[in-house]
Amino acid sequence: MEKQLNEAFDYIRRLYDKSPGIGIILGTGLGGLVEEIEIERSISYNHIPHFPISTVESHFGRLIFGKIGGKDIVAMQGRFHFYEGYSMAEITFPLRVLKMLGIHTLFISNAAGGLNPTYRKGDLMILDDHINLQTANPLTGPNLDKFGPRFPDMSQPYDKTLIARAEEIAKQHHYPVHTGVYVAVIGPNLETRAEYRFLRMIGGDVVGMSTVPEVIVANHMSLRTFAISVITDECDPDHLEPVDVAEIIRVAGEAEPKMTHILSSLIRSL
Repeated sequence: MEKQLNEAFDYIRRLYDKSPGIGIILGTGLGGLVEEIEIERSISYNHIPHFPISTVESHFGRLIFGKIGGKDIVAMQGRFHFYEGYSMAEITFPLRVLKMLGIHTLFISNAAGGLNPTYRKGDLMILDDHINLQTANPLTGPNLDKFGPRFPDMSQPYDKTLIARAEEIAKQHHYPVHTGVYVAVIGPNLETRAEYRFLRMIGGDVVGMSTVPEVIVANHMSLRTFAISVITDECDPDHLEPVDVAEIIRVAGEAEPKMTHILSSLIRSL
């Protein structure tokens, strides 16, 4: 894999020679943060050696380099999922490349279903822990010693200082924001009533199909990490209604300005 990583890195470096300190992964229906970026360079994934290609309808596929609040950033507009058929190594390959380019802090957004009965559609949840039920781990196989240790610690996967700052920003602007536990499942189907009961019973506040592989690799590489979810549907097993992707994207789009404000304010505060 190191040869492939070097080839991707070399290709990007030929097109953009700055070292962004901040990486951003934009999730479903949450691409509006791009409007906050003073774009200096955009590179399509399909031009970068060994990069996966997003197959999800609502995900673009490009790296965006530029500035937010004077800070050099690189944003992944479009991410990859286990359910698309990619391996965990492929899903997290771009993040390894971003580390090689110089990032030290990672921001992640996603859309998720609300398991906690107090959560409502359009609310935001800051992740302070997660449960991985995706049956695979991106660190299996030979360890990439240049990036991190064989057995990385996961006692604090999300940065406490960034969480506290985000909570304060949300409070100042009266945004409905919770802090809780994200459960990662494989997908792509949504869950059954019994599965929602189980996920709530084991401590989940929201459920989604992404984020955790990237967070594991981010911790392996000692990146400060912050992640936030938009609650796009309420997963109440006793009053469950069919959900379609168009509705999920609509709710994410309506909540997106609040998330964009929190993320851009956090970045400016670094």
